Amino acid sequence: MYDMLQVLTRHGVKIEQTKTALNATNVISYKSGKATTREFPAGTFVISTNQNRHLLINSLMSKTLAIEDSVMYDVSTWSAPLAYNLEAYYTEQNLVLNTTIVNTLPEVPYGIENPDAQFAFVINWAQRNAPKALAMLWEKGYRVRAAQEPFIIDKERFGEGSLTILLGRNREKEATIKADMQAIATQAKVNILGINTGRVSDGIDAGSRNNVPLTPPKVALMVEPPFDLLASGQIYYLFDQETQLPIERIKTSVLIQTALPKFGSRYGFADLNDYNVLILPGGGQGLAQIFTKNEVEQLKAWVNAGGTLITSESAVNFFTDKGSKMTEVKLAEVKRDSSDVAKYLAYNERTDFYGKKRIPGSALNTMLDVTHPLAFGMPPSLYSLTSSSSALLPNPNLQTVGYYVKDTSNLLASGYTSAENLEHLAGKTFAAVQPMGQGKIVFLMNNTQFRMFWIGGMRMMQNAVMLMPSF
Repeated sequence: MYDMLQVLTRHGVKIEQTKTALNATNVISYKSGKATTREFPAGTFVISTNQNRHLLINSLMSKTLAIEDSVMYDVSTWSAPLAYNLEAYYTEQNLVLNTTIVNTLPEVPYGIENPDAQFAFVINWAQRNAPKALAMLWEKGYRVRAAQEPFIIDKERFGEGSLTILLGRNREKEATIKADMQAIATQAKVNILGINTGRVSDGIDAGSRNNVPLTPPKVALMVEPPFDLLASGQIYYLFDQETQLPIERIKTSVLIQTALPKFGSRYGFADLNDYNVLILPGGGQGLAQIFTKNEVEQLKAWVNAGGTLITSESAVNFFTDKGSKMTEVKLAEVKRDSSDVAKYLAYNERTDFYGKKRIPGSALNTMLDVTHPLAFGMPPSLYSLTSSSSALLPNPNLQTVGYYVKDTSNLLASGYTSAENLEHLAGKTFAAVQPMGQGKIVFLMNNTQFRMFWIGGMRMMQNAVMLMPSF
């Protein structure tokens, strides 16, 4: 939320915050599109369109905009509340408000409570900057655990993935742990709670075996064609700048001159076995030129030995039963148009005809299994920016983590998608994990951090890299 508020503030948009609870009627939910009556708590942010920046506000905040053409250059939606996956409402009625103007740049609350903790420090994984805090903990050499189940401490709920730093497991840090926790809270902008006992109000105790030790990942990201240059740059920015977790970029141009398990890097050869996470950003059919049958077998052996292979967007297709056959995961087949209209289509009609069949960056309503480590820290629903009709068929052997809602009438949140594509995608899987030996393959059909603007789903990529190798 604060990302969006900061963007608006920097562009001169006036933001207000309620002083008291607000009862509002006929407000329309971005999620359901239906009018409702709702009580908003004190502290709710309000953005009025009755101000100088009203054109910008309407452009960024409107859920849907009128689209005159089926062929679009990039995306067909850029609604900010959807991009940041926020709970938001709008109304065309005047509201009687008791508000104060937000004069400073809105910033996420952060700090440390009970810095003299005697047992452990805990960090709620649902916080926006929790992954950055974890990266800082690893950089300072702390042993960290993540909760498989939620727990409650003094009425505060800590969801799945919440971090625990046990003093007893970090005894060599006794002299610096207080200062380190204060520094991490300030620099990462997270709330950290110190606790004096392992007992909690409800749920798993701090010392429970359901708190899984996290191993710092050693991450390789493939760059250069056939991999998607924009997608790889966005992933690199996510970790290098946003999360501040070191990852190494491996060039394809050297990779194709050697054989697995060695990858090429600008400083020579890099052994695949030096990494436990490999990210493949797109690449589509071009992956067959890099991963021949022999390389696929070696890559499979690396995964079986404990590696985490993260496939993003079109890279997913290569690792299904119709691609490399490395897994038995199946793509949902798109039916070809064999109608007479398609067979005898005039040349000057082809662009419009096929433009209607593609998905030009639309927001679709999806559901998440938030009990799975890939979705730890996320809400149970997500506006997923979708640019392809590719999806996976759910099956009992595949761990489906994210899927498109089954009701076609509620699938499209914003943008343009044909009725045929909505019917095709409804209920299909877009995010999943396939266990393989001691390792796993992560499938992310959509760009979870598109241009670092549509970032509501970026926690999935962070979880894939930072949590999945330990689960």
